[in-house]
Amino acid sequence: MTLEEVVTQKPSERAQCTGKALEEVLVSSKANDCLTIGVYESAKVMNVDPDSVSFCVLAMDEVFECDIALQIHFTLIQAFCFDNDISIVSVNDMQRLSEIVGDNAEQFEDAHCVLITKPAEDSWEDPALEKLHLFCEESRSYNEWVPEITLPER
Repeated sequence: MTLEEVVTQKPSERAQCTGKALEEVLVSSKANDCLTIGVYESAKVMNVDPDSVSFCVLAMDEVFECDIALQIHFTLIQAFCFDNDISIVSVNDMQRLSEIVGDNAEQFEDAHCVLITKPAEDSWEDPALEKLHLFCEESRSYNEWVPEITLPER
């Protein structure tokens, strides 16, 4: 999908398309062992090897809206992503994000930040990830620096 195709979509179609694309990328990244889950684990990866990070997802829900420490972490992660040209989006359903990136046996309590990293070998490429990068690029052109994506329901 080209940038022109993304731009000509209606906002509701675009939101639906990007939500599906994000879910696809998360599932394929998980299968390729290219996910880092958790605020602290993500900060470690960003500190040690920022070039390995391809995409960042921040998740917030009503329970944690007033968590000042989490808000500070989000601000620092966002600043790091902006400084290192890492595409970043937010989702408003941490539970759904946790379901996508977790296994049935394990649910992640700290799925507030999920990084999609590049594999050691460049054999894995996901067209849905390119759609998300285009969506982020378009959003930045409208001064929406951290666009919100709604994940599709199960």
